[in-house]
Amino acid sequence: MSKLTDMPKRILIGRALQSDKLGETLLPKRIALPVFASDALSSVAYAPEQIFLALSVAGISTIHYSWWVGATVALVMLVVVASYRQNVHAYPSGGGDYEVATVNLGGNAGLTVAAALMVDYVLTVAVSTTSGVANLVSAVPSLHGHEVAISVTLVILLMGMNLRGVRESGTAFAIPTYGFMIGILGLAAYAAIRKYFLGAQMHTVSAGFHLVAEPGHSNLAGLAMVFLLLKTFSSGCAALTGVEAISNGVPAFRKPKSKNAATTLLMMAVMAVIMMISIIWMGNLTGLHMAGSNSQLIGAPAGYQQKTALAQISQAVFSNFTPGFYFIAAVTGLILVLAANTAFNGFPVLGSILAQDRYLPRQLHTRGDRLAFSNGIIALAAVAIVFIIGYGANPDRLIQLYIIGVFVSFNMSQTGMIRHWTRLLKTETDPAVRRRMMRSRVINTVGLCCTACVLVVVLGTKFMSGAWMSCLLMVVFFVTMKAIRRHYDRVSAELVPAEERPEEELLPTRVHSVVLVSKLHKPTLRALAYAQVSRSLRTSKLEAVTVNVDPGDTATLRRDWEQRGIEVPLKVLDSPYREVTRPVVEYVRALRRDSPRDVVTVYIPEYVVGHWYEHLLHNQSALRLKGRLLFTPGVMVVSVPWQLESSERRRKPVEWIAPGQVRRGDINRVQNRDTARPRAVSQSSKDSDE
Repeated sequence: MSKLTDMPKRILIGRALQSDKLGETLLPKRIALPVFASDALSSVAYAPEQIFLALSVAGISTIHYSWWVGATVALVMLVVVASYRQNVHAYPSGGGDYEVATVNLGGNAGLTVAAALMVDYVLTVAVSTTSGVANLVSAVPSLHGHEVAISVTLVILLMGMNLRGVRESGTAFAIPTYGFMIGILGLAAYAAIRKYFLGAQMHTVSAGFHLVAEPGHSNLAGLAMVFLLLKTFSSGCAALTGVEAISNGVPAFRKPKSKNAATTLLMMAVMAVIMMISIIWMGNLTGLHMAGSNSQLIGAPAGYQQKTALAQISQAVFSNFTPGFYFIAAVTGLILVLAANTAFNGFPVLGSILAQDRYLPRQLHTRGDRLAFSNGIIALAAVAIVFIIGYGANPDRLIQLYIIGVFVSFNMSQTGMIRHWTRLLKTETDPAVRRRMMRSRVINTVGLCCTACVLVVVLGTKFMSGAWMSCLLMVVFFVTMKAIRRHYDRVSAELVPAEERPEEELLPTRVHSVVLVSKLHKPTLRALAYAQVSRSLRTSKLEAVTVNVDPGDTATLRRDWEQRGIEVPLKVLDSPYREVTRPVVEYVRALRRDSPRDVVTVYIPEYVVGHWYEHLLHNQSALRLKGRLLFTPGVMVVSVPWQLESSERRRKPVEWIAPGQVRRGDINRVQNRDTARPRAVSQSSKDSDE
């Protein structure tokens, strides 16, 4: 540890890992399942509850439809998982739905998927965390009223754990995930034993209350009943969230990556379906009554606080075994909170790919000290906290915004996969391979039909309940990313060197040095001395230095350097921890140690921009470098500005009008020569003409 200031960082996230240790962070299937599937597995804790809540508006007469809705959701999940297994094998690079849509449907389609996935990841963190806190409050009622503070604290803790690296966070999350799976299956098995072998009667607390329909929803029939069932189905489809995470995280798996990812996807689907159907069965078995408001529960005492569906079921099943109830409450709360880890693994990877494609700030592209995409993790946590605070940590309100994004990506992805197989079938001649491709295309076609129907249902039933916010956020993300890409493209085009020797490379005939002086003291004397030495002496050695953060970028730089024929030698500094500042600072200090009497001048190119938001996209590394080098003795830092067209200095200057020019009539000739350019007359010119 070279700096005392690094100590808090090392304590919080651990020692930095070298880039060649990336292989050690790859995940086996037993760890990948809780890392990438915790969202889909945890959704069975609230998806059945949403089914019961949606049906409750029509009273007790519609509760028996929960079976049919649950079975339909399970069928759709299996179809979607089968479709995504094709994605995993066809596109194992980790781009997931974004890559599939971009390659097969075009850039705008890919960007639409990216915007939808980003919204979904943010809401995954918010919904999972607040749902976990709601389960915790059901078990510990004294925490009621502190949901927002607890949720925000948990998001910050999750952020810190993920900053320590994917493998470490996955190991920490494995125990609660497997504990939840064992708990739900054990709960269902214990309920079956008590019911069919011991003949016990198990009833939830709400089973003793009479559930009545909301005003205007009694005796529904015809289209009204169909709409209710569709709305219930759309609520239950929250169980499908997180299915896409594995296809986005294939690079994190051990080899063979595609096979291991596809196996993990299948394991997740089977477990999620079994657990969801088990909870619906236990809800009907114990007479569970979930209500949107206490006014629907006739016989409920004043001040009755409705517990979550899973809490009521476990309390009824474990009525003679209290530790079992607290175990279910504990693992459910943990898995719901840790389900946000799926988003913490998916969002940063997607952000890195988008940054590489210049749709997001470049800071999101590189890995941090622990080989995790730290900036993406922090950004996700910050946005999720805003939603949690804005919606008062209420999962029932947040879940209305949910699943729109994921089903938009589902549809785009399946459409892209159909085009992918159609394109390959045009050139493939092997009959066996063609049969596999045609089978995959059929699977993706069925998946598209299912997800398209679900998307229409969800939009039709949830749009006015809050889903419009998700649609608006997707548009905002889409427009923002397009604007960032246009900016980066404009800057890249502006900075491309011309074929002939440009004016910027011509040596100046002389250098005019200016030393700003406020008073005569030691800093002024040193600045004057350095200016005099620079004026009288030539530089003894000149070299260019770059830091090898990305080997591909470094190789491109070397190739361009040689093709350009630049005589200045290029030195590459290795950076095993993907840092830019430290290697440069250490190299400069080494030069000082070798020649203590020499002065080292570091020239730092910087962009000069004209808008405040452009500062977020440029010069971040330059600021960090200057901050470190300015405190290094014997080192002079020179900023070399390049004014972009957005800056004031690159705009066409207003031609100066000399005193008397208007009176002599010269101004007319100037205006006729360039009528398109506006002219400004200074106050002094006006005075002299008058």
